[in-house]
Amino acid sequence: MTDHASDNTIVLEPTSRPPHADSLRVQDLGRTHFIGIGGAGMSVLAEILHERGVDVQGSDRELGPKAERLRTLGLTVMIGQKAENVQGVDTVVWSSAIKPDNPEIVAAVEQGARLMHRSDILALLMRDSRAVTVAGAHGKTTTSAMIAHILVNAGTGELADPSYAIGGSIQGPNGTIDGGHAGKGGVLVAEADESDGSFAKYHPEIAVITNVEAEHLDHYGTADNYRQAFVDHSHHATGHVVLCADDEGALAVLRAMSPESAAKAVAYSTHTVDEIGDINGASFAHIDHEAEASADDTSDAVESFVLHMPAGLGGTDADAVDITVGLRIPGIHNARNASAAITAATLLGMDPHDAARAAGTFRGAARRFEIRGERAGVTIVDDYAHHPTEIAAMLDAARRRFPESTVRVLFQPHLFSRTMFFASDFAHALAKADDVIVTGIFPAREKQADYPQIGPQTVVDAAEGIEHDPESWIQAVPDMCQAAKMLAMRSHPGDVIFTVGAGDITNMAEVLLSVLEARSAGTR
Repeated sequence: MTDHASDNTIVLEPTSRPPHADSLRVQDLGRTHFIGIGGAGMSVLAEILHERGVDVQGSDRELGPKAERLRTLGLTVMIGQKAENVQGVDTVVWSSAIKPDNPEIVAAVEQGARLMHRSDILALLMRDSRAVTVAGAHGKTTTSAMIAHILVNAGTGELADPSYAIGGSIQGPNGTIDGGHAGKGGVLVAEADESDGSFAKYHPEIAVITNVEAEHLDHYGTADNYRQAFVDHSHHATGHVVLCADDEGALAVLRAMSPESAAKAVAYSTHTVDEIGDINGASFAHIDHEAEASADDTSDAVESFVLHMPAGLGGTDADAVDITVGLRIPGIHNARNASAAITAATLLGMDPHDAARAAGTFRGAARRFEIRGERAGVTIVDDYAHHPTEIAAMLDAARRRFPESTVRVLFQPHLFSRTMFFASDFAHALAKADDVIVTGIFPAREKQADYPQIGPQTVVDAAEGIEHDPESWIQAVPDMCQAAKMLAMRSHPGDVIFTVGAGDITNMAEVLLSVLEARSAGTR
């Protein structure tokens, strides 16, 4: 996991494994410190280890909501990252956002503490469970949250009370539950983050692949390398692979899989096998009769479809099964996500009808088409979409859900590298909206100095030449508070405003609601 270059610098490699990784057990971790414990991926693992009796602590640059939650559970969370924070610890957990010169990394190496990437912790937890992983450029959180929700609400025996490590909270009929839980059942559901290649360590029973659209090229270099990583991941599944044949990349992965792995795969699609062509001997689940209700529809389901499942899936039925599914989350992309979740639950041994009924009570993962409120007749929706395909799917769902509304978007790009690679794709996806403001880029692990020419104007420039009515539909406003106020002030009753992105743009929902309320009060 850690290496020393010839100049004695520390090298952190996410795809490396710690010494004796195969024999390591949770109880061997000792006192464990998480660097950046408040991050979405880190906090859930910290919580699971805590629930399993490990002495867990951590540090972060500031006290965010997840770090604050961990404090309420009794974990020590230190603000600021300093060498003294790791004094006396046995294991230090880091993520790919952590640099080798981090003072806690340096101190951990000096005192001989065990260093483990977050993926090593997840791989460790998988060994003691029937693991289900969800990988893909987008859809991971919603699909993994839905699988966990199905098991929580309809699982029996070892399928009840699953463990799960999900980057967002789960919204169901009984309220919102956090994305990290160490259950007493036999199943662990987890997102498999492919961004740094570390998902190569996972050997789940069931590997779900939602899509394989080129992403994280700063790490993989080429789309071919990215796709090959998913082929390798599929071969690590000890049981089944579930993947979306509507996605060209996932279909290419299926066709590249070994005959042995493909024979245990289930492909799901809105198209027929005749339309798709070669599926390499995989089983097939067809999504049929897909329809979405508009906002003024009074039915509970906003997305409905029929899932034709293959015979003998999960050993629960010798015959093919047709299941009618009604979801409370909109969009054909969520019909696909639900198909993956229901299929995975069925492969675990659940009755598919029970799985479908439970899926119908799922209200979404946090920040996925999450309606945050309504003021002055304007609806505010928050969404985590940060890839062009995600944004396009979200806006397609918005058009179907709010067919008469003007759709306005406050978009915060996530990562300079992603903005550089996909500026044109972002522009074309955002063109599905009526009015767009692009704010300053959320850097995450990157630095502006490394991408001096990349900013919000990059996306706006890429939109030049796209036919759109009105022509002045997109602009760059680096200050997102200013951008939110501008968007709120030019909105009208009946409009829908989306805050979009994986960064702190979510905080602008409250700004929009406040400005709209103040504007409304001023006109009375």
